Amino acid sequence: VIVAFVSHREIQILASELYKQNITGLQWIGSDAWITDSSLTDSEGHTILLGSLGFAVAKANILGLGEHLRQLHPSQFPNSQFVKDFWEEVFDCSLNETVNIERQPCSGFESLQTTESQFTDVSELRFTKNVYKSVYAVAHALDVIIKCDDNKKTFFNRSCLDPKHIQPWQVLQNLNNINFTTGDGERVYFDSNGDSPARYELVNLQITTKGIMEGETVGFYDDSLPDDQQFLMDNISVAFANGLLEVPVSVCSKKCLPGTYKVLQKGKPICCHDCIPCPAGEITNLTSLQCLKCPVESWSNNQSDACIPKPVEFLAYHEILGTVLAFFSLLGIFLTMITTLIFFTHKETPLVRANNSELSFLLLFSLTLCFLCSLTFIGRPTEWSCMLRHTAFGVTFVLCMSCVLGKTMVVLIAFRATLPGSNILKWFGPAQQRFSVLAFTLIQVLICVLWLITKPPFPFMNMALYEDKIILQCDLGTAIGFYTVLGYIGFLALLCFVLAFLARKLPDNFNEAKFITFSMLIFCSVWITFIPAYISSPGKLSDAVEIFAILASTYGVLFCIFLPKCYIILFRPEQNTKKHIMGKTIKIDIQY
Repeated sequence: VIVAFVSHREIQILASELYKQNITGLQWIGSDAWITDSSLTDSEGHTILLGSLGFAVAKANILGLGEHLRQLHPSQFPNSQFVKDFWEEVFDCSLNETVNIERQPCSGFESLQTTESQFTDVSELRFTKNVYKSVYAVAHALDVIIKCDDNKKTFFNRSCLDPKHIQPWQVLQNLNNINFTTGDGERVYFDSNGDSPARYELVNLQITTKGIMEGETVGFYDDSLPDDQQFLMDNISVAFANGLLEVPVSVCSKKCLPGTYKVLQKGKPICCHDCIPCPAGEITNLTSLQCLKCPVESWSNNQSDACIPKPVEFLAYHEILGTVLAFFSLLGIFLTMITTLIFFTHKETPLVRANNSELSFLLLFSLTLCFLCSLTFIGRPTEWSCMLRHTAFGVTFVLCMSCVLGKTMVVLIAFRATLPGSNILKWFGPAQQRFSVLAFTLIQVLICVLWLITKPPFPFMNMALYEDKIILQCDLGTAIGFYTVLGYIGFLALLCFVLAFLARKLPDNFNEAKFITFSMLIFCSVWITFIPAYISSPGKLSDAVEIFAILASTYGVLFCIFLPKCYIILFRPEQNTKKHIMGKTIKIDIQY
């Protein structure tokens, strides 16, 4: 682009020299001193100025001036050489009385009414229009002074002014207050700085139908209009350099779109750059040139041009993992209820009675609660669900282990009771069994209450795990409380395992110890592997790991302890008789 703020004479010299040097195809921006000058068409190399754009004073529309000029005649100005030369040039005749070989004498009937010339084209009197407005402005200021009466006192003189003694400063004072409209509808006024509103036409040099280069108005600028209406450009009618119909690009790289930022190309001009996408979590928009980081709870969209709220994730029922875990939890509840129904309908059978039916039913109830508590780990964490899930897990599993521990101790004590002279069975009857289960469970309840009082679990948004999403999970509050609950369950499970292991070789009618041993082996294995898996699992997977551990250990206890009994009750009823069990009891007496 060449911005030429020069006169029409200088632009002719400049254009001619550039034409000789074959420097073409550049977009010219001109000033009003030459953008509308008609003499450019006669200069050498003017074609390189085609497509030039520039602001010029608006065309004139002085009412009556054109009609007045067309009525002029040389007879009105007998002594004006200018009028004489103009007339002879327009009509190609001679006003001299002497004979002119080149031109015929003028007839005297020539008229400008039927002739087109620069003299009669008043639309190009752009600067003359300013003179016209200036004269009218002074006339309006004088009019205010001359029409002064007792109700119109000037600021500087309390009495009306004498028209014969008007001072320039008095005219200036009234010029600041004028506001009138010219015959063509243009409003004339002055602002507080004494400036009139800027009004310009946007002129484009084009080749007209006549084959000559002329300035065509393709827009305007009017400072008196509202801000969003001050400038108007008709892009369709603009012809740019090289005949382009689109705005020429003056940079070697396109403007970076939102979502990217500029990186300058080494060794090239500053307008040469690469557009690099913003890093994840950062954006650029129409107002920012550098990538800006999104707020902590937001993330950049795919286009990196806007920050959107991060998605909040948790282990939900509608996702596959949550659905599968919920299904196995409900399946466990269903199987436990079926087992309870089988035991209840056969509660008077020797097998059920020999295996401590009261503790068996209590154990089935605790297993049902264990399956139920796994459901509290699924769904959106809340303040209540976070406190409930860990405390319910701790209490129900201790209740389960207490029942298993009670059954194991019954097996050992029952064996001791068969020895001659032993009365140990009276020290661990049904009342003592209930008390032991209650005591072991109350200890866990006390631990959970202390945990909830001191620093209970609470929901929190984990934003450190993933950059582009928020994991909603339960914070343990204090890890000491959680591991104390878990440790107490582990202690009871280990105690059950040791006692059941010691009783594994008792006679067949007490073979429940073998099943308890297997169930506790599964239980301990699951929860030993749970701790490293829980610590290393990110986000909602830690909840899934805990649910899996709950379900696996609960299924292990249910299948190992109750499945063999259900098999005998349903498919081997001949073994579920008093004679069968008493026969094995006699065998014990013989052995010992």
